[in-house]
Amino acid sequence: MSDIDLSPREVVPTAARGKKKPWFAYGVLALVLALGSVFVVKFLTSAIDYYCNVDEVGVKDGCDVNRNIRIQGVVENGTLDSTRQRFVVTFNGVSMPVQMSSNPTAALEECIPVVITGKVLEDADGQRSFAGKEVLVKHDNQYDAENKERVATADAEADACSQRG
Repeated sequence: MSDIDLSPREVVPTAARGKKKPWFAYGVLALVLALGSVFVVKFLTSAIDYYCNVDEVGVKDGCDVNRNIRIQGVVENGTLDSTRQRFVVTFNGVSMPVQMSSNPTAALEECIPVVITGKVLEDADGQRSFAGKEVLVKHDNQYDAENKERVATADAEADACSQRG
């Protein structure tokens, strides 16, 4: 038989494969998380609709011009046009013209409290109008419970409007 050397060999150090950190992968992960966070924050802040009374537009924080909001007011008597796309809403003595982008529901009438989803626009002269997308004629129970004072004021204004007409 041939002589086979079965003695242990000397260990020669090699490059440490498991000890290198994958810095590139960590960098990509950090970048993805940062961009994802920015996207989520921007999406959530632009998607929020603040509830504002007509008299709070431009006064109350969150009720700003060129921001998606929901305004509450009473449809003024004599302002609802035949197509139901233009009318004026009033709350606490402050009025704002509304231009709807579509025909509102048939339940829209003069002298009733409404909430309108859309955006406040301001022209070069500082005159404000509301570009409406949707009219909500009846509040949900949660809104009514959380905003009793607002609802009571709107109902009182609606009663006063119908007595004037």
